[in-house]
Amino acid sequence: MDRNGEKKVIISYNRRDENSVHIAEEICRELRAAGITPYSLKYDDGSSGGLSGVESAENGAGCVCMITVGGDGSIISHGKLAAVWGIPLLGVNTGRLGFMANLEPSEISSIPEIILGNFRVSRRMLMSVEVRYANGNTLTQNTLNDVVVSRDSKSKLPEFCVYCGEVEASRLRADGVIFSTPTGSTAYSLSAGGPIIDPSMRCIEYTALCPHSLFSRPMIFSAESEVTLRVNSYQDSRVTISFDGDSGYAFDEGDVMTMRIGQPDLMLIETGGGFFGSVNRKLMRPLK
Repeated sequence: MDRNGEKKVIISYNRRDENSVHIAEEICRELRAAGITPYSLKYDDGSSGGLSGVESAENGAGCVCMITVGGDGSIISHGKLAAVWGIPLLGVNTGRLGFMANLEPSEISSIPEIILGNFRVSRRMLMSVEVRYANGNTLTQNTLNDVVVSRDSKSKLPEFCVYCGEVEASRLRADGVIFSTPTGSTAYSLSAGGPIIDPSMRCIEYTALCPHSLFSRPMIFSAESEVTLRVNSYQDSRVTISFDGDSGYAFDEGDVMTMRIGQPDLMLIETGGGFFGSVNRKLMRPLK
């Protein structure tokens, strides 16, 4: 909200999806009718997606919240911006599952009421990841969902070594390993047999992908833990890292990846039954 009391909202959406653009246009009309000024997120290439009569903004300064129109991927990528800007995010699902989105397109008429009311937020932790390469280079990333370290499809099974602080917690050969936040526990980790974690918790979950072991089980590390991963190659096995689905980062023997609780949190606007309502509605019932 600006000094004159004007309510402002910034909208991000999947510009490559015509349905997302159409829904974003409808949301803008609903907001204007309620006296709320919509702004379109200005992307790195300078474009705003062409929403009719909507100015673009480079950040969320003065905005009540960000509205993201798209699937979970859009919420993850734009949610990191909302976290940095310190504004809450409301997701409208135009993807398939849309687990992190609280609203469906049929419910967008309720958006002004939500924004003008006393909405509640769920704080979602980010995970800070640092990769120190053997050649001296470093890579840092913040992830909202997970970090996946996996072998190439035609590669031999490497050995993954996981440490909590200085203590070795796991050593096994596998197709890969997943380190997830509580938010990411309902994504790839869930498919790999990991537990569902209440997103209000602050922890790092570790799950192995197809481990060649009879005794591998998921592990949960506390918020105070520093979790480290090393890999031992086998017959020139090849390993890559994926940060929230953004893949293609090499990880070799001698490289070290360290994970900690990150800052700041994402504030996700909740409606209806919140997280466990979404679990019941979208995960605990058979797909039609």
